[in-house]
Amino acid sequence: MNVAANLSRIDGDALDLVSALHPYEISVQVPGTWINRNSGQEQLTAIRSPVLTGAGSCGAFLVLEDGIPTRPAGFCNVNQLFEVPTELASAVEVLRGPTNAYFGSNGLHGTINILLPTPGDTGFAASLETGSHSFARSRIRWDDATATGATSAGILLDHDGGYRDESGYEQVKAFVKNRRNLAGGVLQVSASLSELDQETAGYITGFQAYKNTATRFGNPNPEAFREAGSRRLAAVWQPAAGGSWQQEYRAYLRNSEMEFLQHFLPGQPLEENGQTSGGLMFSSKRGFADGMQLTLGADAELVHGYLRETQAEPATGSAFLIATRPVGKHYDYDVFGYQLGAFAALRVPLKQRWELQSGARMEYLRYRYDNNMLSGNTRDDGTPCGFGGCQYNRPADRSDAFFNIAPNVGVLYRFDPKTIGFANLTRGFRAPQATELYRLQRSQTVAEIDSETVDALEAGIRHQDGNIRLEAVAYLMRKRHFIFRDAADFNVSNGKTEHSGVEVSIDLQLNDRFYAALAGSFSRQEYRFDSAADQGETIVTGNAVDTAPELLGSARIGYTGNRFTGELEWTHTDGYFLDAANTARYEGHHLLNLRLNWQFSKRWSAAMRINNLTDELYADRADLLSVTAPPVYRYFPGHPREVYVSLSWQR
Repeated sequence: MNVAANLSRIDGDALDLVSALHPYEISVQVPGTWINRNSGQEQLTAIRSPVLTGAGSCGAFLVLEDGIPTRPAGFCNVNQLFEVPTELASAVEVLRGPTNAYFGSNGLHGTINILLPTPGDTGFAASLETGSHSFARSRIRWDDATATGATSAGILLDHDGGYRDESGYEQVKAFVKNRRNLAGGVLQVSASLSELDQETAGYITGFQAYKNTATRFGNPNPEAFREAGSRRLAAVWQPAAGGSWQQEYRAYLRNSEMEFLQHFLPGQPLEENGQTSGGLMFSSKRGFADGMQLTLGADAELVHGYLRETQAEPATGSAFLIATRPVGKHYDYDVFGYQLGAFAALRVPLKQRWELQSGARMEYLRYRYDNNMLSGNTRDDGTPCGFGGCQYNRPADRSDAFFNIAPNVGVLYRFDPKTIGFANLTRGFRAPQATELYRLQRSQTVAEIDSETVDALEAGIRHQDGNIRLEAVAYLMRKRHFIFRDAADFNVSNGKTEHSGVEVSIDLQLNDRFYAALAGSFSRQEYRFDSAADQGETIVTGNAVDTAPELLGSARIGYTGNRFTGELEWTHTDGYFLDAANTARYEGHHLLNLRLNWQFSKRWSAAMRINNLTDELYADRADLLSVTAPPVYRYFPGHPREVYVSLSWQR
């Protein structure tokens, strides 16, 4: 309540009722947020932004697990939410706009914090679920407490046959947390993991192809796949209070790897990538007699990452494509890096109702790149490609460093104990990712790009009492050094965009039984520069950024009785432009979802969910390939009506 910034939180009861198969189903309850659903568990994220794709799409959003970043800065994954056990979480928090001083690179447009159950807070629960497209899921959550500590754990097993041809997946997610009360303080150790084995479905093509009931469930890329795994280990130490400073120490280790067929590229090369990283985080907080509070902190991180790309079969198409995208290895490199950060945050009561909240972060990030192949844009055996060289260029060994400072200042005004107003000015930044620096194209020998920055102004009001919780926010954000791929296939960072909008969330307890909720946003995302971009795109100042719906929203009405809960949800996705020139649009859609839960005994309950109740024909994602003549409309067709039933036992 007393934070000079927006913050949305979805608690465990709401998460259990949704029982999401994909993070998209959770995101509709957060204003200004759209986690775009692609094939299987793949996703692209938008928080106060368009759906970011291509160069610059990675690293714009910070994903945390219990307050610790799930990936190192510079080694992002646009699909990184499938690495985190959201299906086992006790809550999900979303901060829209740049992150605060506690975190640095990647918190550019928003932060998602997945909170796993706290040891000692829950009991034992197990469920079995089945549904459309041969879906099957089992979940177990276990908790045990003793006089000196507690342990919680959870595991999820999923199988989905896929609603499109050869598009199923299997996944495993698990976590375990142990908390011990020791003589010197409290120690918590946790571990989590994920494994995904997915058959991937590509775009279907043709204007409004998602409405063609005869072909919308086909898969033009049955050979495509994605295999990914991740593991994280963390320890948090909170010394017993013994002085004026309250301290916390965090240490963590992370590892992930992924292998997938790039079916969307000519020649369909195989990409293999991975990272191993570890770090330390320290913070110390002190309160003063006049109500002032000071927090100081520092963090450090080491990382080793790698990327390999290999094409097994000749490309098809024009003579240019065949000549410039050769069979063999395209990239093979390692990157070693480290990050050092420090921050300070200050809360100062100004008068009886006013409070100043400010902070600043400094961060230094350095990469050392080692090329394991011949440098240049030749084939892997050193022979040249036709048409002026191969599409892929490998820079020689090098090092790069980036230094960023991000301040923030905000004010909070207490109208009464239940209502506050707030305003803040925040800078966010995103250092260039390793792939943007070292995965070069054709004659590009050096990626001369800067860190992206966003300056954000936000003002809002928040009210909470027993029957209503309301938050309304307006914002204006300007992004500089936006990284995109220009017409020469170079990664450049001279883009500018502007993002503005209003967001509203309302939760109402209408009476003892009925409740209602609304989450909605209106935004405008605009280009603020002129350029010729890749795929024949022309960017003009004032044009809307593509894949950026102006209106996003959801409304829910529900009933909760002694043994029965029912909820009807309506979601709306506005139409949006498919290209930077604003020549083509997707018309938008709205969906209805129904959720029912019956507690038929003290231990047992049954649930049913019907997604897309009216069987709407829509697209989860729409796109336009402008490089072809005529341009090609491409879609991920939306899910049809789906029914899921589950049986649960708890104690």
